[in-house]
Amino acid sequence: MKAKQHVEFVRVDLNSGWERPPGYPPGFYQKILASDLDETNKRGSRTRLLKIEPGAYSTEPFVHDHWEEVYVVHGDLIVGNDAQGRGGEQCFAPTYACRPPGVHHGPFTSKGGCILHEIHYYETSGKAGAHAEKRK
Repeated sequence: MKAKQHVEFVRVDLNSGWERPPGYPPGFYQKILASDLDETNKRGSRTRLLKIEPGAYSTEPFVHDHWEEVYVVHGDLIVGNDAQGRGGEQCFAPTYACRPPGVHHGPFTSKGGCILHEIHYYETSGKAGAHAEKRK
């Protein structure tokens, strides 16, 4: 993975350039804004937009080994739906979440569609894993 580049206030085209993240269901799309996230060596960070189209849904919770901060920029996000996309708790923009590594979250859906601003990163405080130890 190459190092993040200096980017100085470029216009973000929200109408094109979206791609489906690997392993995500149809109707989920990402636009990477900056990334040097190295999941193999557990370092770096990624900033992206995640778009969920109206009615799209995931069926399984997500869990990863890095921190994740999520800000609902636009629309509605439903957390905890069932395998048919029903139920769960709905929140609306502006809404924020911060999750440490190892936390199961989701599945997700959206009634009207949404755009999320996400930041993913590995521990940077020198206390790797301290938060996980407290949860055991």
